[in-house]
Amino acid sequence: MRILIYSYNYHPEPIGIAPLMTELAEGLVSRGHEVRVITGMPNYPQRQIYPEYRGKWFCTEERNGVIIQRSTVWIRPKPGLMTRMLLDGSFVMTSLIQALRGWRPDVILLTVPPLPVSISAALLGAIYDCPVVLNLQDILPEAAVHVGLIKNKLAIRVFEQLEKFAYRTAHTISVITEGFTENLVGKGIHPSKIRCIPNWVDVNFIRPLSQQGNDFRRAYGLEDKFVVMYSGNIALTQGLETVIRTAAQLSYLRDVVFVIVGESRALETLRQTCEKYGAKNVLLLPFQPREQLPQMLAAADVGLVVQKQQVVSFNMPSKIQVLLASGRPIVASVPLTGTAAKAILQSGGGVVVAPEQPDLLADAIVTLYDDRDRAIALGQQGRRYAEQHYAFENALSRYESLFSEVAAAPKTGWKFRLPALPLLSPKPQPATPAIVQSVQSVTLE
Repeated sequence: MRILIYSYNYHPEPIGIAPLMTELAEGLVSRGHEVRVITGMPNYPQRQIYPEYRGKWFCTEERNGVIIQRSTVWIRPKPGLMTRMLLDGSFVMTSLIQALRGWRPDVILLTVPPLPVSISAALLGAIYDCPVVLNLQDILPEAAVHVGLIKNKLAIRVFEQLEKFAYRTAHTISVITEGFTENLVGKGIHPSKIRCIPNWVDVNFIRPLSQQGNDFRRAYGLEDKFVVMYSGNIALTQGLETVIRTAAQLSYLRDVVFVIVGESRALETLRQTCEKYGAKNVLLLPFQPREQLPQMLAAADVGLVVQKQQVVSFNMPSKIQVLLASGRPIVASVPLTGTAAKAILQSGGGVVVAPEQPDLLADAIVTLYDDRDRAIALGQQGRRYAEQHYAFENALSRYESLFSEVAAAPKTGWKFRLPALPLLSPKPQPATPAIVQSVQSVTLE
């Protein structure tokens, strides 16, 4: 098949949906399909276009058999409602030009967020007379409203109409948890239109490794420490202040160190929080190179998953699959009735406590600190569960089967014909060593 993946985020961006869509695209190519990706100029998580891509309106690359067609976006370091709308709007317009330059796809996979791109995808589906599979990584605007990212009533109504449009124009909706399914069915979406395919992890790359001779531990003086690690996005939904306060409470345990890995500017704010609570046992580190990710995860004795209380119940951090695959126990401070809590408890790979409760989080960590055998057993069970339920090859096969199914389905809806335009570049250019080396880091969302 010829598959067009419409994803705002892609390689070399290190976290979030970018690594997942990169693995999916390259996995499909390895199975004999043709794949082109419509994406923006890389800018996440710094929210600045990477130096190698600045000053370009469009560019076309080829990486591991995938044609990558990039377009410029309007981006600012400090996101707000207006800047976010301008960002999304700029991508809708510029990406559509790129999407029309190339071969006609048999199926389009659209990742959301951002939600406004559903307009471009619906138009492309009509032009190319092919089905659109809507891949929901988050449910907007509901999730954004819950955490206070969107408060303007007019904006909320606009996004709600966009949400209905996206669901109506998609042939099939793929979701990452059953919590998403329940939410959509409650909004009137027929269950037959929904497929649940959880996000995945490469269990061959992310795997349990020994702490003996661990490069990450040695580099940061952690050889004799009990390491509690949080790695990933630092934003409104996480509430890392809870981790800092927990660390301060456990400062009497001299061999316990909290390691937080994230984007450099976000770490500066956390550094001030550490000073506020006197948490001197916290090590703040920038994102690590991708090849060091297995070693970094193996350096931990406990992996943290943290959410605020107001996070919507269906939210599912992709770091859960990765932590399970690493063979380390999870301690999660998340809403007890949410999807994240259910996934961790079902895996048997960790423990869950109520969110934003430093005392409870500290007690859970101390329990595993005192009972290392239990911690090891939790990690081993989590690894087994990841191999059985989150292996990449299984997810790849399910997406491949889904694409075959929808591509063979009868064509419905409005359409018109437009000849496919040539690629912007006469020949896709391989990513140069400089571009490849620009991949600064990778970690967990």
